[in-house]
Amino acid sequence: MSYGYVVPRLDTDAFNCPNCGAYAQQRQSYTADDLGTTIRGVRVTWCARCENFALWREGGMICPAGSAVPMPEPDMPDDVQSDYLEARDIANRSPRGGAALLRLAMQKLMVALGEGGKDLNKDIGSLVKKGLPLKIQQALDAVRVIGNNAVHPGELDLRDDIATANALFDLLNMIVSVMITQPKQVEAVYEKIPAGAREQIERRDTPTS
Repeated sequence: MSYGYVVPRLDTDAFNCPNCGAYAQQRQSYTADDLGTTIRGVRVTWCARCENFALWREGGMICPAGSAVPMPEPDMPDDVQSDYLEARDIANRSPRGGAALLRLAMQKLMVALGEGGKDLNKDIGSLVKKGLPLKIQQALDAVRVIGNNAVHPGELDLRDDIATANALFDLLNMIVSVMITQPKQVEAVYEKIPAGAREQIERRDTPTS
C-alpha cells in the first residue's frame, strides 16, 4: 500500500524512488560542473532499480517535483488519480495548491463511492450512516477541512506547512485502500466459497419475521 511509502531523505540509503516509485537502494554523491568542480550544497542520488537520478540542495529534493509524496493507490479511480498526480506535482512548490486539488479529488472519489460529490460534508455524513469506520471519517474530514482552508485561509495556513499538506496524500490513499481495495480483495476471496456454502451464509444472515 502506498501509505507505507518511505519518504526520500538524504540521511538514509533506501527509500521509495521519486522516479519509479519502487522502494530501492539509493547511491549518493556530490555533483560536479563541466570543469570538475564540486557544486556546493548540491547532491545527487541514483536509484538501483530504475537508474534514474534525483537532485538535492541543502537537504531538500529539487528534482523531480512532488518527490516526497507517495504515488496513488492502484485502485484509485482515473479521474481522482488525475487530480492526485497534479497535486503531487505542485505540492512542494505550493502546499496550499496541492491541498486544494486533493479536496477536489475527494469530491470525485465521493461519486465513485455512490455519493453526490457536491457537498462533501453531506456525503461524509451519508457514509457514516452506512457504517463508515471512525478513522476513515476523520481522514475524510481532515482532507475536506484542510483542503477548504487552503482555498479560503482561516485558522490554518499551509503556505509553509509542506508536512501537513503532504500528509493529506497519505490519507487519501488510505481512504481508497479501505473503501475500494480492501472490499474488492474480500469479495474476490468470498467468491471462491462454494455456492452452497454461500447460500447457507445468506440464509443465516437474512432477518426472519
